[in-house]
Amino acid sequence: MAAVRTYVHPETGEISLPRVLFALSEPLRLEMVRKLAEEGELDSIELGPDLPRSTLTHHTSLLRESGVAFVRAEGRKCMISLRAEDLDLRFPGLIDTVLSGYKSARAEESDDETRGSGVEQ
Repeated sequence: MAAVRTYVHPETGEISLPRVLFALSEPLRLEMVRKLAEEGELDSIELGPDLPRSTLTHHTSLLRESGVAFVRAEGRKCMISLRAEDLDLRFPGLIDTVLSGYKSARAEESDDETRGSGVEQ
């Protein structure tokens, strides 16, 4: 019988703002968090289907260790969910504010690209 993988997560009170902000400072991880916020728990592969497994593991580990994400094994899958409630208890409104700003910035970038391509709006 194969050993069940277990993952270590910080308790809610141990989640630190500098570590959370560092985890959210990388565009790829921020996009992963956006997907988790919108879609709920996902298999890690769904967060970055085109990424090398080592890159995906690195980023999901950092999100887990910072307290941003919860990771659990389900058979051969690595299921990941956003710890939105824990983060909101620790830092009220932080995740909503960050994701709102991120979505606005993405929309502006998309508008800039559309204008730059000569496409009429």
